[in-house]
Amino acid sequence: MSTPTVTPRLDLLFEPRGVVVVGASSHPGKFGFVALHNILSQGYPGTVRATNRDGGTILGVEAARSIDDLPPGDVIDLAFVCTPAPANLEVLEACARRGIGAAFVTSAGYREAGDDGRREEERLVAAARDHGIVLAGPNGQGVVSTPAGLCAQIVAPYPPAGRIAIASQSGNFVSSFLNYARQTGVGVSRAVSAGNAAALDVIDYVEYYAADPATAVALVYVEGIADGRALFERLRAVSTVMPVVLLKGGASAGGERAAASHTGALATDDRVFDGMCAQAGVARAHTVEEAFEAAATFATQPLPAGPRVAVVTTAGGWGVVTADAITLERDLELVPLPDDLRAAVDAELPPRWSRRNPIDLAGGETRDTIPTVLDLVASHPGVDAVAYLGLGIQSNQARMMREGPFHPDGGLERIVAYHERQDGRFAEAAAEVSERTGKPVLTATELAVADPDNPGPAGVRATGRLCYASSNRAVGARAHLVRYARWRRARTPA
Repeated sequence: MSTPTVTPRLDLLFEPRGVVVVGASSHPGKFGFVALHNILSQGYPGTVRATNRDGGTILGVEAARSIDDLPPGDVIDLAFVCTPAPANLEVLEACARRGIGAAFVTSAGYREAGDDGRREEERLVAAARDHGIVLAGPNGQGVVSTPAGLCAQIVAPYPPAGRIAIASQSGNFVSSFLNYARQTGVGVSRAVSAGNAAALDVIDYVEYYAADPATAVALVYVEGIADGRALFERLRAVSTVMPVVLLKGGASAGGERAAASHTGALATDDRVFDGMCAQAGVARAHTVEEAFEAAATFATQPLPAGPRVAVVTTAGGWGVVTADAITLERDLELVPLPDDLRAAVDAELPPRWSRRNPIDLAGGETRDTIPTVLDLVASHPGVDAVAYLGLGIQSNQARMMREGPFHPDGGLERIVAYHERQDGRFAEAAAEVSERTGKPVLTATELAVADPDNPGPAGVRATGRLCYASSNRAVGARAHLVRYARWRRARTPA
Protein backbone atom coordinates (compact mmCIF):
# COMPACT_ATOMS: atom_id res chain seq x y z
CA MET A 1 0.00 0.00 0.00
CA SER A 2 1.43 3.37 -0.96
CA THR A 3 1.59 6.17 1.58
CA PRO A 4 1.20 9.89 0.93
CA THR A 5 4.24 12.09 0.83
CA VAL A 6 4.29 14.94 3.33
CA THR A 7 5.21 18.43 2.25
CA PRO A 8 7.88 19.53 4.73
CA ARG A 9 7.57 22.47 7.09
CA LEU A 10 3.84 23.07 6.73
CA ASP A 11 3.81 23.06 10.52
CA LEU A 12 5.23 26.59 10.18
CA LEU A 13 1.93 27.53 8.53
CA PHE A 14 -0.47 25.59 10.74
CA GLU A 15 1.44 25.57 14.06
CA PRO A 16 3.48 28.78 14.05
CA ARG A 17 5.15 29.92 17.25
CA GLY A 18 4.64 33.54 16.22
CA VAL A 19 2.91 35.54 13.47
CA VAL A 20 3.61 38.95 11.98
CA VAL A 21 1.00 40.80 9.94
CA VAL A 22 2.95 42.57 7.22
CA GLY A 23 1.15 45.69 6.05
CA ALA A 24 -1.08 46.00 9.11
CA SER A 25 -3.49 48.91 8.96
CA SER A 26 -5.30 51.09 11.48
CA HIS A 27 -8.28 51.34 9.11
CA PRO A 28 -10.97 48.77 10.04
CA GLY A 29 -11.91 48.33 6.39
CA LYS A 30 -8.42 47.23 5.28
CA PHE A 31 -7.24 43.64 5.07
CA GLY A 32 -4.22 44.51 7.21
CA PHE A 33 -6.52 45.52 10.06
CA VAL A 34 -8.93 42.61 9.68
CA ALA A 35 -6.13 40.04 9.66
CA LEU A 36 -4.57 41.42 12.84
CA HIS A 37 -7.96 41.69 14.49
CA ASN A 38 -8.88 38.10 13.67
CA ILE A 39 -5.61 36.70 14.99
CA LEU A 40 -5.91 38.64 18.24
CA SER A 41 -9.65 38.20 18.77
CA GLN A 42 -9.58 34.39 18.75
CA GLY A 43 -6.93 34.10 21.42
CA TYR A 44 -3.91 32.90 19.46
CA PRO A 45 -1.37 32.16 22.20
CA GLY A 46 1.84 32.79 20.23
CA THR A 47 3.70 36.01 19.59
CA VAL A 48 1.74 38.50 17.45
CA ARG A 49 3.56 41.36 15.72
CA ALA A 50 2.71 43.85 12.97
CA THR A 51 4.51 46.04 10.48
CA ASN A 52 3.34 49.36 9.08
CA ARG A 53 5.39 51.95 7.21
CA ASP A 54 4.15 54.64 9.60
CA GLY A 55 4.59 52.65 12.78
CA GLY A 56 2.08 53.38 15.53
CA THR A 57 -0.09 51.11 17.65
CA ILE A 58 -2.85 48.98 16.11
CA LEU A 59 -5.25 47.06 18.34
CA GLY A 60 -2.76 47.30 21.15
CA VAL A 61 0.14 45.97 19.06
CA GLU A 62 3.06 48.32 18.49
CA ALA A 63 3.79 48.16 14.75
CA ALA A 64 7.38 48.04 13.53
CA ARG A 65 8.17 49.98 10.37
CA SER A 66 9.60 46.90 8.69
CA ILE A 67 10.30 43.22 9.33
CA ASP A 68 13.92 44.14 10.00
CA ASP A 69 12.76 46.32 12.90
CA LEU A 70 10.92 43.55 14.77
CA PRO A 71 12.20 42.82 18.30
CA PRO A 72 15.25 40.56 17.90
CA GLY A 73 14.19 38.09 20.59
CA ASP A 74 10.82 37.23 19.02
CA VAL A 75 10.34 33.79 17.51
CA ILE A 76 8.16 34.26 14.42
CA ASP A 77 7.42 31.46 11.97
CA LEU A 78 4.67 32.96 9.79
CA ALA A 79 4.37 36.23 7.90
CA PHE A 80 0.80 37.07 6.95
CA VAL A 81 1.35 39.40 4.01
CA CYS A 82 -1.18 42.13 3.23
CA THR A 83 1.07 44.41 1.18
CA PRO A 84 0.56 45.14 -2.56
CA ALA A 85 2.09 42.68 -5.03
CA PRO A 86 5.03 44.95 -6.08
CA ALA A 87 6.30 45.02 -2.49
CA ASN A 88 6.24 41.31 -1.85
CA LEU A 89 9.63 40.27 -3.24
CA GLU A 90 11.27 42.56 -0.70
CA VAL A 91 8.96 41.16 1.98
CA LEU A 92 10.22 37.64 1.29
CA GLU A 93 13.81 38.79 1.38
CA ALA A 94 13.20 40.47 4.74
CA CYS A 95 11.52 37.28 6.01
CA ALA A 96 14.62 35.31 5.02
CA ARG A 97 16.89 37.76 6.87
CA ARG A 98 14.67 37.46 9.97
CA GLY A 99 14.44 33.65 9.85
CA ILE A 100 10.70 33.58 9.15
CA GLY A 101 10.05 30.28 7.41
CA ALA A 102 6.50 30.66 6.03
CA ALA A 103 4.54 33.38 4.27
CA PHE A 104 0.84 33.54 3.47
CA VAL A 105 0.35 36.11 0.70
CA THR A 106 -3.12 37.62 0.40
CA SER A 107 -2.19 40.04 -2.39
CA ALA A 108 -3.95 39.82 -5.76
CA GLY A 109 -2.55 40.96 -9.09
CA TYR A 110 -0.66 37.81 -10.01
CA ARG A 111 -1.52 35.00 -12.46
CA GLU A 112 -5.23 35.83 -12.45
CA ALA A 113 -4.40 39.31 -13.79
CA GLY A 114 -2.74 38.19 -17.05
CA ASP A 115 0.75 37.66 -18.46
CA ASP A 116 2.45 40.38 -16.43
CA GLY A 117 0.92 39.01 -13.26
CA ARG A 118 1.98 35.50 -14.19
CA ARG A 119 5.60 36.60 -14.58
CA GLU A 120 5.43 38.39 -11.23
CA GLU A 121 4.05 35.24 -9.63
CA GLU A 122 6.90 33.19 -11.05
CA ARG A 123 9.40 35.63 -9.54
CA LEU A 124 7.62 35.36 -6.17
CA VAL A 125 7.80 31.56 -6.24
CA ALA A 126 11.46 31.61 -7.23
CA ALA A 127 12.28 33.99 -4.38
CA ALA A 128 10.46 31.79 -1.86
CA ARG A 129 12.29 28.73 -3.18
CA ASP A 130 15.68 30.44 -3.11
CA HIS A 131 15.13 31.58 0.48
CA GLY A 132 13.62 28.31 1.70
CA ILE A 133 10.29 29.91 2.58
CA VAL A 134 7.01 27.99 2.58
CA LEU A 135 4.78 30.11 0.32
CA ALA A 136 0.97 29.93 0.52
CA GLY A 137 -1.11 31.89 -1.99
CA PRO A 138 -0.89 34.46 -3.43
CA ASN A 139 -4.45 35.78 -3.86
CA GLY A 140 -5.65 33.78 -0.85
CA GLN A 141 -7.86 34.57 2.13
CA GLY A 142 -5.91 32.95 4.92
CA VAL A 143 -5.25 30.00 7.17
CA VAL A 144 -7.14 28.62 10.17
CA SER A 145 -5.78 26.12 12.68
CA THR A 146 -8.01 25.41 15.66
CA PRO A 147 -5.44 23.21 17.48
CA ALA A 148 -3.14 26.26 17.42
CA GLY A 149 -5.90 28.80 18.14
CA LEU A 150 -4.99 30.52 14.87
CA CYS A 151 -7.38 32.60 12.76
CA ALA A 152 -5.04 34.29 10.26
CA GLN A 153 -7.46 35.31 7.56
CA ILE A 154 -8.94 38.44 6.01
CA VAL A 155 -12.54 37.24 6.43
CA ALA A 156 -14.75 35.60 9.03
CA PRO A 157 -15.64 33.20 10.55
CA TYR A 158 -13.61 31.16 13.00
CA PRO A 159 -15.06 27.64 13.32
CA PRO A 160 -15.51 25.34 16.29
CA ALA A 161 -12.72 22.82 16.73
CA GLY A 162 -13.23 19.49 15.01
CA ARG A 163 -11.70 16.92 12.64
CA ILE A 164 -12.44 18.32 9.16
CA ALA A 165 -9.47 19.88 7.35
CA ILE A 166 -10.20 22.17 4.39
CA ALA A 167 -8.02 23.04 1.39
CA SER A 168 -9.54 25.21 -1.33
CA GLN A 169 -8.51 27.06 -4.45
CA SER A 170 -11.29 29.52 -3.58
CA GLY A 171 -11.25 31.47 -0.37
CA ASN A 172 -15.00 31.95 -0.60
CA PHE A 173 -15.56 28.23 -0.26
CA VAL A 174 -13.34 28.12 2.81
CA SER A 175 -15.73 30.69 4.29
CA SER A 176 -18.74 28.64 3.19
CA PHE A 177 -17.44 25.48 4.83
CA LEU A 178 -16.51 27.35 8.01
CA ASN A 179 -20.01 28.83 8.11
CA TYR A 180 -21.50 25.35 7.85
CA ALA A 181 -19.22 24.21 10.67
CA ARG A 182 -20.60 26.97 12.87
CA GLN A 183 -24.18 26.19 11.89
CA THR A 184 -23.95 22.44 12.45
CA GLY A 185 -21.43 22.29 15.28
CA VAL A 186 -19.29 19.79 13.34
CA GLY A 187 -15.92 21.45 13.62
CA VAL A 188 -12.71 22.03 11.72
CA SER A 189 -9.07 21.28 12.48
CA ARG A 190 -7.31 23.19 9.69
CA ALA A 191 -8.39 25.33 6.75
CA VAL A 192 -6.41 27.08 4.06
CA SER A 193 -7.21 29.11 0.98
CA ALA A 194 -4.64 28.04 -1.60
CA GLY A 195 -5.39 31.06 -3.79
CA ASN A 196 -3.41 30.79 -7.00
CA ALA A 197 -1.56 27.79 -5.52
CA ALA A 198 1.66 29.14 -6.97
CA ALA A 199 4.02 27.05 -4.82
CA LEU A 200 1.67 24.83 -2.79
CA ASP A 201 -1.35 23.20 -4.42
CA VAL A 202 -4.33 21.81 -2.53
CA ILE A 203 -2.89 18.28 -2.70
CA ASP A 204 0.17 19.45 -0.75
CA TYR A 205 -2.10 20.54 2.07
CA VAL A 206 -4.15 17.34 1.83
CA GLU A 207 -1.00 15.25 2.23
CA TYR A 208 -0.16 17.24 5.34
CA TYR A 209 -3.66 16.58 6.69
CA ALA A 210 -3.25 12.84 6.11
CA ALA A 211 -0.43 12.81 8.65
CA ASP A 212 -2.17 15.21 11.05
CA PRO A 213 -3.52 13.55 14.22
CA ALA A 214 -6.07 16.37 14.62
CA THR A 215 -7.69 15.55 11.25
CA ALA A 216 -10.04 12.74 10.21
CA VAL A 217 -11.13 13.86 6.72
CA ALA A 218 -9.98 16.31 4.04
CA LEU A 219 -12.53 18.60 2.36
CA VAL A 220 -11.23 20.00 -0.93
CA TYR A 221 -12.40 22.52 -3.53
CA VAL A 222 -10.54 22.73 -6.86
CA GLU A 223 -11.07 24.62 -10.10
CA GLY A 224 -8.10 23.54 -12.18
CA ILE A 225 -5.55 20.75 -12.45
CA ALA A 226 -2.03 21.10 -13.80
CA ASP A 227 -1.11 17.41 -13.78
CA GLY A 228 -4.06 15.03 -13.60
CA ARG A 229 -2.00 11.84 -13.35
CA ALA A 230 0.08 13.15 -10.45
CA LEU A 231 -3.03 14.38 -8.67
CA PHE A 232 -4.66 10.97 -9.14
CA GLU A 233 -1.70 9.10 -7.68
CA ARG A 234 -1.36 11.42 -4.71
CA LEU A 235 -5.08 11.45 -3.91
CA ARG A 236 -5.18 7.67 -4.08
CA ALA A 237 -2.29 7.46 -1.60
CA VAL A 238 -4.10 9.79 0.80
CA SER A 239 -7.37 7.86 0.45
CA THR A 240 -5.69 4.71 1.75
CA VAL A 241 -5.13 6.62 5.00
CA MET A 242 -8.03 9.05 5.27
CA PRO A 243 -11.23 9.94 3.35
CA VAL A 244 -11.11 12.87 0.94
CA VAL A 245 -14.24 14.77 -0.12
CA LEU A 246 -13.83 16.86 -3.25
CA LEU A 247 -15.94 19.57 -4.86
CA LYS A 248 -14.86 20.78 -8.30
CA GLY A 249 -15.73 24.00 -10.08
CA GLY A 250 -15.46 24.39 -13.83
CA ALA A 251 -17.45 21.25 -14.62
CA SER A 252 -19.41 23.08 -17.33
CA ALA A 253 -18.24 25.34 -20.14
CA GLY A 254 -19.51 28.38 -18.25
CA GLY A 255 -17.87 27.24 -15.04
CA GLU A 256 -14.60 26.61 -16.84
CA ARG A 257 -14.53 30.18 -18.13
CA ALA A 258 -15.35 31.49 -14.65
CA ALA A 259 -12.54 29.40 -13.12
CA ALA A 260 -10.01 30.83 -15.57
CA SER A 261 -10.97 34.39 -14.67
CA HIS A 262 -11.04 33.66 -10.95
CA THR A 263 -7.70 32.00 -10.18
CA GLY A 264 -6.22 31.56 -13.64
CA ALA A 265 -7.01 27.83 -13.37
CA LEU A 266 -7.68 25.54 -16.31
CA ALA A 267 -10.45 23.00 -15.84
CA THR A 268 -10.27 19.43 -17.12
CA ASP A 269 -12.75 17.06 -18.76
CA ASP A 270 -15.39 16.43 -16.11
CA ARG A 271 -16.17 12.83 -17.06
CA VAL A 272 -12.51 11.88 -16.90
CA PHE A 273 -12.22 13.62 -13.55
CA ASP A 274 -15.28 11.80 -12.20
CA GLY A 275 -13.75 8.44 -13.12
CA MET A 276 -10.44 9.44 -11.61
CA CYS A 277 -12.11 10.26 -8.28
CA ALA A 278 -13.87 6.89 -8.20
CA GLN A 279 -10.62 5.02 -8.86
CA ALA A 280 -8.75 7.10 -6.27
CA GLY A 281 -11.34 6.46 -3.55
CA VAL A 282 -12.28 10.15 -3.44
CA ALA A 283 -15.84 11.11 -2.50
CA ARG A 284 -16.83 13.55 -5.20
CA ALA A 285 -19.61 15.95 -4.25
CA HIS A 286 -21.61 18.13 -6.62
CA THR A 287 -22.89 20.84 -4.29
CA VAL A 288 -21.42 22.78 -1.39
CA GLU A 289 -23.99 21.27 0.99
CA GLU A 290 -23.25 17.74 -0.15
CA ALA A 291 -19.51 18.30 0.22
CA PHE A 292 -19.69 19.61 3.77
CA GLU A 293 -22.22 17.02 4.89
CA ALA A 294 -20.16 14.18 3.44
CA ALA A 295 -17.07 15.47 5.26
CA ALA A 296 -19.03 15.95 8.48
CA THR A 297 -20.31 12.38 8.19
CA PHE A 298 -16.83 10.96 7.69
CA ALA A 299 -15.59 13.01 10.64
CA THR A 300 -18.27 11.84 13.08
CA GLN A 301 -19.69 8.47 11.99
CA PRO A 302 -18.09 5.01 11.81
CA LEU A 303 -17.60 3.39 8.42
CA PRO A 304 -20.32 0.79 7.70
CA ALA A 305 -19.59 -2.86 7.10
CA GLY A 306 -22.00 -2.96 4.16
CA PRO A 307 -24.88 -1.25 2.35
CA ARG A 308 -27.88 -2.52 4.38
CA VAL A 309 -29.92 0.32 5.88
CA ALA A 310 -32.85 0.18 8.30
CA VAL A 311 -35.12 3.18 8.80
CA VAL A 312 -36.72 4.02 12.15
CA THR A 313 -39.39 6.70 11.83
CA THR A 314 -42.05 8.19 14.06
CA ALA A 315 -44.35 8.84 11.09
CA GLY A 316 -45.03 6.96 7.87
CA GLY A 317 -44.54 9.59 5.18
CA TRP A 318 -40.96 10.32 6.14
CA GLY A 319 -40.18 6.63 5.97
CA VAL A 320 -41.74 6.24 2.52
CA VAL A 321 -39.68 9.06 1.03
CA THR A 322 -36.52 7.77 2.69
CA ALA A 323 -37.18 4.26 1.41
CA ASP A 324 -37.47 5.71 -2.10
CA ALA A 325 -34.15 7.54 -1.73
CA ILE A 326 -32.36 4.44 -0.45
CA THR A 327 -33.82 2.26 -3.18
CA LEU A 328 -32.80 4.71 -5.91
CA GLU A 329 -29.25 4.96 -4.52
CA ARG A 330 -27.44 2.04 -6.17
CA ASP A 331 -24.85 1.77 -3.41
CA LEU A 332 -27.43 1.26 -0.64
CA GLU A 333 -29.92 -1.47 0.20
CA LEU A 334 -33.22 -1.07 2.06
CA VAL A 335 -32.78 -4.30 4.00
CA PRO A 336 -35.85 -6.57 4.45
CA LEU A 337 -36.67 -6.73 8.14
CA PRO A 338 -35.24 -9.99 9.58
CA ASP A 339 -37.80 -12.16 11.36
CA ASP A 340 -36.03 -12.10 14.71
CA LEU A 341 -35.70 -8.32 14.58
CA ARG A 342 -39.38 -8.00 13.68
CA ALA A 343 -40.29 -10.09 16.72
CA ALA A 344 -38.06 -8.05 19.02
CA VAL A 345 -39.50 -4.74 17.80
CA ASP A 346 -43.04 -6.18 17.97
CA ALA A 347 -42.61 -6.65 21.69
CA GLU A 348 -42.00 -2.90 22.08
CA LEU A 349 -44.77 -1.47 19.89
CA PRO A 350 -48.56 -1.69 19.53
CA PRO A 351 -49.93 -3.95 16.75
CA ARG A 352 -50.44 -1.04 14.31
CA TRP A 353 -46.71 -0.52 13.66
CA SER A 354 -45.52 -1.16 10.08
CA ARG A 355 -43.94 -4.59 10.72
CA ARG A 356 -41.46 -3.95 7.91
CA ASN A 357 -38.59 -1.66 6.96
CA PRO A 358 -39.11 1.32 7.26
CA ILE A 359 -40.01 0.67 10.89
CA ASP A 360 -42.91 3.08 11.35
CA LEU A 361 -43.55 3.43 15.08
CA ALA A 362 -47.03 4.75 14.23
CA GLY A 363 -47.21 6.99 17.27
CA GLY A 364 -46.80 4.04 19.62
CA GLU A 365 -43.82 5.40 21.55
CA THR A 366 -43.64 5.39 25.31
CA ARG A 367 -40.88 6.93 27.38
CA ASP A 368 -38.14 4.48 26.38
CA THR A 369 -39.40 3.10 23.07
CA ILE A 370 -37.15 5.03 20.70
CA PRO A 371 -33.84 4.33 22.51
CA THR A 372 -34.84 0.67 22.82
CA VAL A 373 -35.81 0.27 19.16
CA LEU A 374 -32.70 2.09 17.95
CA ASP A 375 -30.62 -0.29 20.04
CA LEU A 376 -32.42 -3.38 18.75
CA VAL A 377 -32.06 -2.32 15.12
CA ALA A 378 -28.45 -1.15 15.22
CA SER A 379 -27.35 -4.20 17.21
CA HIS A 380 -28.76 -6.66 14.68
CA PRO A 381 -26.07 -8.32 12.52
CA GLY A 382 -28.24 -7.98 9.42
CA VAL A 383 -28.22 -4.17 9.60
CA ASP A 384 -25.21 -2.04 8.64
CA ALA A 385 -26.62 1.46 9.27
CA VAL A 386 -29.71 3.17 10.67
CA ALA A 387 -31.68 6.24 9.63
CA TYR A 388 -33.63 7.87 12.47
CA LEU A 389 -36.46 10.22 11.46
CA GLY A 390 -38.85 12.31 13.52
CA LEU A 391 -36.56 13.70 16.20
CA GLY A 392 -37.87 16.98 17.63
CA ILE A 393 -41.62 16.42 17.12
CA GLN A 394 -42.35 16.49 20.83
CA SER A 395 -40.27 19.63 21.38
CA ASN A 396 -42.00 21.28 18.44
CA GLN A 397 -45.32 20.86 20.26
CA ALA A 398 -43.66 22.04 23.46
CA ARG A 399 -42.59 25.24 21.72
CA MET A 400 -46.15 25.89 20.57
CA MET A 401 -47.35 25.38 24.13
CA ARG A 402 -44.70 27.76 25.45
CA GLU A 403 -45.72 30.40 22.90
CA GLY A 404 -49.47 29.96 23.43
CA PRO A 405 -51.75 31.78 25.88
CA PHE A 406 -52.05 28.87 28.33
CA HIS A 407 -48.43 28.64 29.43
CA PRO A 408 -47.47 28.59 32.23
CA ASP A 409 -50.81 29.09 33.96
CA GLY A 410 -52.56 26.24 32.15
CA GLY A 411 -50.56 23.55 33.89
CA LEU A 412 -48.39 22.90 30.85
CA GLU A 413 -44.97 23.28 32.44
CA ARG A 414 -44.59 19.60 33.22
CA ILE A 415 -45.49 18.25 29.78
CA VAL A 416 -43.38 20.91 28.04
CA ALA A 417 -40.34 19.97 30.10
CA TYR A 418 -41.01 16.26 29.48
CA HIS A 419 -41.23 16.69 25.69
CA GLU A 420 -38.01 18.68 25.55
CA ARG A 421 -36.20 16.26 27.85
CA GLN A 422 -37.28 13.30 25.72
CA ASP A 423 -35.93 14.72 22.47
CA GLY A 424 -32.61 15.41 24.15
CA ARG A 425 -32.54 11.79 25.35
CA PHE A 426 -33.32 10.49 21.87
CA ALA A 427 -30.45 12.48 20.35
CA GLU A 428 -28.07 11.11 22.98
CA ALA A 429 -29.38 7.58 22.44
CA ALA A 430 -28.72 7.72 18.69
CA ALA A 431 -25.09 8.72 19.30
CA GLU A 432 -24.59 6.21 22.10
CA VAL A 433 -26.00 3.32 20.06
CA SER A 434 -23.77 4.27 17.12
CA GLU A 435 -20.65 4.41 19.26
CA ARG A 436 -21.41 1.12 21.01
CA THR A 437 -22.30 -0.84 17.87
CA GLY A 438 -19.76 0.80 15.57
CA LYS A 439 -22.50 1.48 13.02
CA PRO A 440 -23.64 4.78 11.49
CA VAL A 441 -26.88 6.15 12.97
CA LEU A 442 -27.87 9.23 10.99
CA THR A 443 -30.60 11.54 12.29
CA ALA A 444 -32.60 13.75 9.94
CA THR A 445 -35.22 16.43 10.53
CA GLU A 446 -36.04 19.72 8.85
CA LEU A 447 -35.96 21.23 12.34
CA ALA A 448 -32.17 21.22 12.01
CA VAL A 449 -32.63 24.39 9.97
CA ALA A 450 -36.25 25.36 10.68
CA ASP A 451 -35.71 25.49 14.45
CA PRO A 452 -32.07 24.68 15.30
CA ASP A 453 -32.69 25.46 18.99
CA ASN A 454 -35.22 22.63 19.21
CA PRO A 455 -33.81 20.20 21.83
CA GLY A 456 -33.82 17.41 19.22
CA PRO A 457 -31.35 18.84 16.67
CA ALA A 458 -29.62 20.81 19.42
CA GLY A 459 -29.09 17.52 21.22
CA VAL A 460 -27.52 16.00 18.10
CA ARG A 461 -25.14 18.96 17.84
CA ALA A 462 -24.25 18.47 21.52
CA THR A 463 -23.08 14.93 20.69
CA GLY A 464 -20.74 16.39 18.04
CA ARG A 465 -22.67 14.84 15.15
CA LEU A 466 -24.54 16.25 12.19
CA CYS A 467 -28.32 16.52 12.19
CA TYR A 468 -29.31 16.36 8.51
CA ALA A 469 -31.92 18.78 7.20
CA SER A 470 -33.65 16.03 5.21
CA SER A 471 -33.56 12.28 4.93
CA ASN A 472 -32.46 12.59 1.28
CA ARG A 473 -29.34 14.43 2.37
CA ALA A 474 -28.66 11.82 5.03
CA VAL A 475 -29.03 9.08 2.40
CA GLY A 476 -26.54 10.83 0.12
CA ALA A 477 -24.01 11.18 2.93
CA ARG A 478 -24.45 7.52 3.87
CA ALA A 479 -23.80 6.48 0.27
CA HIS A 480 -20.44 8.27 0.41
CA LEU A 481 -19.59 6.28 3.55
CA VAL A 482 -20.51 2.99 1.88
CA ARG A 483 -18.54 3.68 -1.31
CA TYR A 484 -15.42 4.72 0.56
CA ALA A 485 -15.63 1.79 2.99
CA ARG A 486 -15.96 -0.61 0.05
CA TRP A 487 -12.99 1.01 -1.71
CA ARG A 488 -10.85 0.72 1.44
CA ARG A 489 -11.78 -2.93 1.98
CA ALA A 490 -10.87 -3.78 -1.60
CA ARG A 491 -7.35 -2.48 -0.98
CA THR A 492 -6.78 -4.00 2.44
CA PRO A 493 -4.88 -7.30 2.46
CA ALA A 494 -6.96 -10.19 3.79
